[in-house]
Amino acid sequence: MIVELRTLRFFVAVAEEQSFTRAAERLSVAQPAVSHQIRSLEKELGESLFERNARSVRLTEAGRVLLPMANRTLADADRVTAEFASRTALVTGTLVLGTVDGVEHTRLPSLLGAFHRQYPGVAVQLVEGRSAELISRVENGELDAAVVALPEQSLPQGMRKVVMLEDEIVAVVQADSPLAGRKSIPIELLSGKTLISYGRNSGLRPWLQSAFDAAGIDFGIRYATNDGALHVALVEAGVGVSLTVGTDQALAGNPQVSAVPLSPSLAYRKALVWRGTPQPTRPLRALLALGPAAS
Repeated sequence: MIVELRTLRFFVAVAEEQSFTRAAERLSVAQPAVSHQIRSLEKELGESLFERNARSVRLTEAGRVLLPMANRTLADADRVTAEFASRTALVTGTLVLGTVDGVEHTRLPSLLGAFHRQYPGVAVQLVEGRSAELISRVENGELDAAVVALPEQSLPQGMRKVVMLEDEIVAVVQADSPLAGRKSIPIELLSGKTLISYGRNSGLRPWLQSAFDAAGIDFGIRYATNDGALHVALVEAGVGVSLTVGTDQALAGNPQVSAVPLSPSLAYRKALVWRGTPQPTRPLRALLALGPAAS
């Protein structure tokens, strides 16, 4: 025997209203639908639940037994709904996230996968851009959060972060280059080389500039592009040495080039950043609750 909650709600409405017509109005359904549900319930239970006459509808003895049980069942069902509504907060709306190139190598895809499974009612809008631009848009409230290359200087006051990727800049050379066999390449050895690296609008450019300044050599980028695949293609073509991120997919399994760490190591991080105040939106709070602790 399976009695549906919807049928019990119809039964309680008729019992309380003492009228099929008023019960139908209360439930916002047609009266025949109410009558059908009650007849089905009576057939399922094997007893009449109401005494019907032209003027009123009254509970039978079986109906009086069923009414408190139905009320308890419906109350329990409502509590279950309320409990799990509070657990998931029935989060809906839109989460607007900024992203830089290379987020596919961070924890963001797996985090968004978990987020979608738990909060399918939230639409996620991904906005591509450069780190400095995205940080500014988070700061002024245009974006809920963004995954960026952390700047060399500190983030704006009040902004919080969760590191999503730790990586390093590598020198990409042709596979037959004398530099390819080294365990690391001192930055000084790149003096006078034709360098391929990121444009001025990249969040990684300041890191590279500082490293070359510290080594006392000119950071003379001859070919500037933020496209990692183009970096590698230019190296393959014999244009020069690329300074790019070690996790770039274009480097994976490519026998034509060799990626060699720099010395000293030039590490960098990508992080999810957001404003600490005002309070983040409900979708963003839900996303952050699934990830690691913030700093």
